[in-house]
Amino acid sequence: MATKQPTPPPQYSEGSIRVLKGLEPVKQRPGMYTRTDNPLHIIQEVLDNAADEALAGHGKKIGVTLHSDGSISIDDDGRGIPFGMHPEEKAPVIELVFTRLHAGGKFDKGSGGAYSFSGGLHGVGVSVTNALAKRMEATSYREGQVARLVFSGGDVVEQLTIRKQESGDRKQGTTVRVWPDAKYFESSALPMNELVHLLRSKAVLMPGVSVTLLHEKTKDSQHWLYKGGLRDYLMQTLHGEPVIPLFEGDGYADSNHDSFAEGEGAAWAVAFTEDGQPVRESYVNLIPTSAGGTHDSGLRDGLFNAVKSFIELHALLPKGVKLLPEDVFARASYVLSAKVLDPQFQGQIKERLNSRDAVRLVSSYVRPTMELWLNQHVDYGKKLAELAIKAAQTRQKAGQKVEKRKGSGVAVLPGKLTDCESKDTAHNEVFLVEGDSAGGSAKMGRNKENQAILPLRGKVLNTWEVERDRLFANNEIHDISVAIGVDPHGPNDSPDLSGLRYGKVCILSDADVDGSHIQVLLLTLFFRHFPKLIEAGHVFVARPPLFRVDAPARGKKPATKVYALDEGELTAILDKLRKDGVAEGKWSISRFKGLGEMSAEQLWDTTLNPDTRRLMPVQLGLLDFATTEGLITQLMGKGEAAARRELMELHGDSIEIDV
Repeated sequence: MATKQPTPPPQYSEGSIRVLKGLEPVKQRPGMYTRTDNPLHIIQEVLDNAADEALAGHGKKIGVTLHSDGSISIDDDGRGIPFGMHPEEKAPVIELVFTRLHAGGKFDKGSGGAYSFSGGLHGVGVSVTNALAKRMEATSYREGQVARLVFSGGDVVEQLTIRKQESGDRKQGTTVRVWPDAKYFESSALPMNELVHLLRSKAVLMPGVSVTLLHEKTKDSQHWLYKGGLRDYLMQTLHGEPVIPLFEGDGYADSNHDSFAEGEGAAWAVAFTEDGQPVRESYVNLIPTSAGGTHDSGLRDGLFNAVKSFIELHALLPKGVKLLPEDVFARASYVLSAKVLDPQFQGQIKERLNSRDAVRLVSSYVRPTMELWLNQHVDYGKKLAELAIKAAQTRQKAGQKVEKRKGSGVAVLPGKLTDCESKDTAHNEVFLVEGDSAGGSAKMGRNKENQAILPLRGKVLNTWEVERDRLFANNEIHDISVAIGVDPHGPNDSPDLSGLRYGKVCILSDADVDGSHIQVLLLTLFFRHFPKLIEAGHVFVARPPLFRVDAPARGKKPATKVYALDEGELTAILDKLRKDGVAEGKWSISRFKGLGEMSAEQLWDTTLNPDTRRLMPVQLGLLDFATTEGLITQLMGKGEAAARRELMELHGDSIEIDV
């Protein structure tokens, strides 16, 4: 009987390395570039291009048609995409726009650039739409000619044709018709409510621009054309009657501004109500930022400081009451439209604005306008002050109740914990910081009011297979449990969370491999022994940057410091500087070896400040508890070396690590 030959190990050689070209990365991992629950976002990319034309003053009409065959077309009356040959790439410009991940008119921000303000610049856009479409037809009407090009799966299937327009027909603009490929999406149906909301908001943010939605099958159509802008829109969508009249305003930098480029700024409408769900919508260059961002923080900061200043001026604050930004903001509904020259977004789908300067930009226009308005309408100012003070008193009472429930038998807090002043659990945060030196910077840089720091020495114990009653033998874990005020428990227990001292428990470690290891060990601890904290949304991971880029002044933009989380963001930042005309090497790049290298100010700006930090909530996501448990056993179990090796061999090439 022949013996079975062992399977030879897979060869790892030069031929094993695969380079993804063109739009292949998008097709391989569409979730990195777009939402994959439905095709709305890839349609939005086309819509954003049409809106950018209108925003630049070159179009007055946008039309969306839902065709009977499942395709969607978007028409605009802008300038039409250029279809001549690109001087360097030797291919028609219209083809490059739809087939290259880093191509478009928005990259040229210099004098004579096609767009001064546009919806973000991650360099993907409509080419992602093309990659994930079974078919896409692009037609450009420009200078009396019609150019047409057809793609399938991102590849050209019908070469560019150019013909003259019919006599008497001088149409201008672009029409893009898309057949989304169902295999990339959980559902191929467009969410109609979201689409309608998106189209209506475009009309609101561009007064005088007409937006139309047509259903080919039913012949139904909807049409939006707003002349009153943000005020009318907010009044129509508001729940409950405003306590004071709607506050609205705008402010934009002129050519002499020393910090911001000409045209940067914001327009806003804010209403305060006593009941009903607040309406909160924000946009950057017409892109809806559903997860908010630094421009929202600027609005909050401006409103808070204006109201606080009014309350102090009129001596309205009762003794013992401390006013916080959320007390003013809790009952605020708003629509905010910011214009930012070079927006930095979190994630490719642009749900959240991360540009740090946007806090200062929006706040610098909102605060003085609001202060002036309150002092011109003192009665309304007093009503608003009353609302904010009431919210502060309710919050403080709730915090005191929690304190009383704890009783007198509370454990002595660990000596190395630098606690915060506030007793308001919902508002308080504790940072579990890797190392004493980083702990020192964090202590100096934090907000003493609500941020506590617990430095950890060295690697935390791997607790995956440690019995619960043996946990407290480890000093670090004992200190963590006592500091947060919750005892270790299992997934089926009902622990007493009334002793929880912080609404956010944040893991803060270096951005390198060792930091990631500490992060994993702490996440293992929380998942295994404090699962109800994760379930209730109390555990977070802070993401400090790995690099800082010091960029010189360019044009009207002053010298700036930009932080990058990783190599990918660093590349994007350097690309942007090149496009801005900064000569190669005129910037300087600093790499943080660890948190301890950061000054207190840098740590606050990048990692602790709620307005500018990146804090990720820890969630199970789509996996259930049992599946996650099995996966972590494979990764953290002592007897699982063979399974770990297999996992690394299977998936090792798909992970990028910074060694």
